[in-house]
Amino acid sequence: MADTYGITRIAEPSFNAAYNLKKIILLIGPRQIGKTTFLRQLAGKGQHVLSLNCDDSDDVFMLEEKSSSELRKLLFGYDYVFIDEAQRIKNVGLVLKKIGDLHLDSKIFVTGSSSFDLAGSSNEPATGRIMQYKFYPLSTQEMIFHTDEREERRMLENRLIYGMYPEVVTHLGYAREILSNIIENYLYKDIPAFGGIKKSDLLQKLVRALAFQVGSEVSYNELANMLGVDKETVENYINLLEKVFVVFRLDSYSRNLRNEIKKGKKIYFYDNGIRNAAINNFSPLETRNDVGILWKNFIIMERQKRKALLNDYSHSFFWRTHSQQEIDYLEEGDGKLSAYEFKYNPKAKSKIPPAFAKAYPDAHYEVVNKENYLDFVLGMAGGEGDIHLSSNSSTSF
Repeated sequence: MADTYGITRIAEPSFNAAYNLKKIILLIGPRQIGKTTFLRQLAGKGQHVLSLNCDDSDDVFMLEEKSSSELRKLLFGYDYVFIDEAQRIKNVGLVLKKIGDLHLDSKIFVTGSSSFDLAGSSNEPATGRIMQYKFYPLSTQEMIFHTDEREERRMLENRLIYGMYPEVVTHLGYAREILSNIIENYLYKDIPAFGGIKKSDLLQKLVRALAFQVGSEVSYNELANMLGVDKETVENYINLLEKVFVVFRLDSYSRNLRNEIKKGKKIYFYDNGIRNAAINNFSPLETRNDVGILWKNFIIMERQKRKALLNDYSHSFFWRTHSQQEIDYLEEGDGKLSAYEFKYNPKAKSKIPPAFAKAYPDAHYEVVNKENYLDFVLGMAGGEGDIHLSSNSSTSF
């Protein structure tokens, strides 16, 4: 039975390997994208369930600085154990290590909306005891499964402007209010407090600057000069924004050419709606001059969701030379290289850069526009396997 929003979330990659190996399953991703609701839906499959929410100090106290025997007593005998927002636990990596070493029969799920204690700390003391999965806003595939392909094509402009947060998708008439609330109360209040940032106004200016530079190379020095701070401060703030899943980075690809950019980086947002809320612009596409930015951000983010759903471990890059030949997006994995250009307008002209074609003659090249984008975001571009839903691979929320 669907819960809250009635949209089925695809629970792929399957957790069966983690179950069989008695691993802790770590779900990390932005706030308000359905992680907690997903856990509640899973809870319906078990008779004995323990749910701990670490936004509650009492629940944190039950886990912090406890011995292995105390943790065993707390967790033993449950079908499912859910530990929500676990990044709030002091020394969370050590706590997860102790839990993992218990080898309980319980299926243990841990969530976090921040990676900077959870993923960072757990990668050290809890190494080998955790299987980590990223959880994203709703994907195009999930929406097609909920409605159909024709409806999702019809809603494309709304997705480009308002994004894919679950509450936004299901309450589109209140999208602006919902997104503005996330920006003001989470991004500019909770994150600075949690990350020890004293200048929330500086964070706000930086997010706006990054929002305007989506799809372009980012210079920390230029941002520092623009904001009147040092380069290290800009780098620290951007690292924080990555760790709390507001933005993510694409690095430049370089293998063969002397004039390839080797240390470039581009910043993209996890959700178009958050990006547009940061600059307070929800105007329709026909009045905007940033349609290309919106298209690149949307399509690259949808591809990241697709990779997660298909357990695709290929690496993502962009490519550019010092002579300004450029490709928007590359994927490299299993000895294969694929290159993609993103043009919202199907009539826009684009051809593979000569320098790239010469250096990488075996690479697949494709232009993705609003007519053929479903092939790309569902995993069929370049002859790849597509995403399939079944009753064993999805959970409603």
